[in-house]
Amino acid sequence: MTTAPARPARLLARLTSRITDRLLGTALAVAACDPPAVLHAALPVKVLVAGAAAAAWWAAPMVDARPVLTSMNLRAVAARRRTTLLPAAAIAVAAATGPALWLVVCIAALLLAYLLVTDAWTAGVTAPPGRPSATPALAAAAASAVVLLAAQASVATTSYARLPAALAVAATAACLVLALCTRRRPAGPDGRPDTEGDHRPPR
Repeated sequence: MTTAPARPARLLARLTSRITDRLLGTALAVAACDPPAVLHAALPVKVLVAGAAAAAWWAAPMVDARPVLTSMNLRAVAARRRTTLLPAAAIAVAAATGPALWLVVCIAALLLAYLLVTDAWTAGVTAPPGRPSATPALAAAAASAVVLLAAQASVATTSYARLPAALAVAATAACLVLALCTRRRPAGPDGRPDTEGDHRPPR
């Protein structure tokens, strides 16, 4: 008799946990939809953006778990890799909506912050012990700056415009497939993959 009232409480706790992850992920999704344009859009578009924000709120929290053998069906993989799918979808939407430059900079900053906060290798239970290193953040910021500068290159009117676009799409697709399919385990003391990581208690 006590399980029924506990279910809404558990659902509420899940939907309000990791509030930083959820705020950054939702802000990234909404910013990618070009909010200034959405304000003047039709009602169905506003409903779609609201749905995207709700989906981002659900999907944004970091999946912080040690490597385990789980189902490899599409739904299970998508749920486990949702913190990869969310920023990838946000970037795809931003590319389709063509936001203003100031909004592009905001999206890049939100993307960088979200990826750093939800990266299991730098912030999760599988992260190396000790204080987090500044190197991943600096490298990610530099990579974001390079991508931003490259994205502003005016090649749309040139005869070879389709080549960099095709290469960019292919590289993005390849990176997404690698991120979804590659299974990595933390290295053990001898430098080999740690096969005992599933049985160690969390730090």
